[in-house]
Amino acid sequence: MEIRTIHHVSLTVTNLEQSRQFYREIMSLPEIARPAFPFPGAWFGIGESQQLHLIIHSDAIFRGAKGIDTRDVHFAVRVPSFHETIEFLRSRGYSEDADASGMLRMVVRPRATAGFPQIYILDPDNHVIEINAAALD
Repeated sequence: MEIRTIHHVSLTVTNLEQSRQFYREIMSLPEIARPAFPFPGAWFGIGESQQLHLIIHSDAIFRGAKGIDTRDVHFAVRVPSFHETIEFLRSRGYSEDADASGMLRMVVRPRATAGFPQIYILDPDNHVIEINAAALD
């Protein structure tokens, strides 16, 4: 077997419209066409060929009210500019000093052990999102 790329990540959500707004306005992802599945959801494009699928599912398991835990289940996206992304998030109310369990908290690691700068935020259902750049700019 040869795997060439990740095609999509699926996340269960509790409020589809709230999550749609977050992924459009905060993550700046374009919503793309979705087949007529017999359950609610939304699809977003990431880069040239990857996708994010949001799904309403009554038996889903969520992280609960946990704040950002950078070692918990998460997905990562890459941005061209670390500093521009921090400034964008700050313009939307995100802060390193925000309530640890709040939606507007961000964890910023400009010199992360991973070797590339990282920012962590939560979506409306407390899914952890890592935003990273190839280098510190």
